[in-house]
Amino acid sequence: MQRVERVVVLALDGVYPFELGIPSRILGAARGRYEVLTCTVDGRPVRTNADFSVTVEHGPEVIGTADTVIITSMPEDRIPGELPEPVAAALARIPAHARVVSICTGAFVLAAAGLLDGRRATTHWHVAERFRRAFPRVTLDPDVLFVEDGRFLTSAGAASGVDICLHLVRQDHGSAVANFVARCCVVPPFREGGQAQYIVQPVPEYAAVSTAATRAWALERLGEPLTLAELAAHARMSLRTFARRFNDEVGLSPGRWLIQQRVARARDLLESSALTVDQIAAEVGFATGASLRQHLHAAIGISPQAYRRTFQTAR
Repeated sequence: MQRVERVVVLALDGVYPFELGIPSRILGAARGRYEVLTCTVDGRPVRTNADFSVTVEHGPEVIGTADTVIITSMPEDRIPGELPEPVAAALARIPAHARVVSICTGAFVLAAAGLLDGRRATTHWHVAERFRRAFPRVTLDPDVLFVEDGRFLTSAGAASGVDICLHLVRQDHGSAVANFVARCCVVPPFREGGQAQYIVQPVPEYAAVSTAATRAWALERLGEPLTLAELAAHARMSLRTFARRFNDEVGLSPGRWLIQQRVARARDLLESSALTVDQIAAEVGFATGASLRQHLHAAIGISPQAYRRTFQTAR
C-alpha cells in the first residue's frame, strides 16, 4: 500500500494567498501521495496581504504529526523583528525527522527560530541584505531558486515555491511523477535549484527573435555533441547575439542549460529503463559514463547507481 506523506502548511499573519496555495495545488496533483493540511499558530483565521482572511481547519497541533512542514511567505513589512512566542511554540512542535521548507520570506521565520544556523539558505533577492544583517550565522545564497541543506529547504520568491514543491515530488517519487504533476498544473517540469532567481530580460521585446525554437530543436538532439556555433547557426544569429539572448531568456548560458537538460533526461532513463550508465550517457550526450557520473553528482549529490536503486525500489 502506498504511504501518504503528511504535509502541514503554516499560514502566518499577512500570508500571500498565492504562495499559501502552492503546496496544496502542486502536491495535491500527485494522485493521493500527499495529504496537505493548513494550520495557523492558534487555529483561528489569519489575515492575508490581500483584502480577505483565510479560515483554516487546524491548529498548531497538526505540526507534530507532519512528515514535511512548509512555512509560507509574508510581505516585507510583516516580517517579524523577533519571533513571536506563538510562532516559536508552533515551530517547536516540528518532529525531529520532518523536512522543513520555506517559501520566499518564510526563511526569516526559520532563521529567527535558529533552525538555519550554520546552514545554506536562500530567500527573495529583494530582502537578501536585510536577511544577512539579521542572521549572520546563516550562509545566504540570494541568486538561486532554492537551496537544500539536509532536511531544511528554502526557496526564493513566489513561483520558486512551485519549483521546490516539484523538487519534493521528484525527490520522493521520481521524475515521471513530478513531470505528471507539472503537466497537470501546466508549469515547467524542471528548473534546477541553482538557476538564477531573476534574469535581465525575462520577456523579449515584441517581434524580437527568440531562442525558443532552437531550444526545442536541441532537446530533440541531446545525444549529439551540440556546440554553441551549431545552436547559434540554427537560430540564425551570431555567437555573441545568441549567447546574450539565450541568457536573457533562460537565465543560464547555453552550455549550462544543455547540461541541466542532459542530467534531467538521464534521471528519467535511470528510473524508467534498464540501460547501462554508459548507454544512458551516450543517449543524453555525455561523452562517457564518467562524465555522466560527475554531472549527476554535481547536480544532486549521488551516483547514477544510487539514484537508480532509490527510485526503482520506490517504483
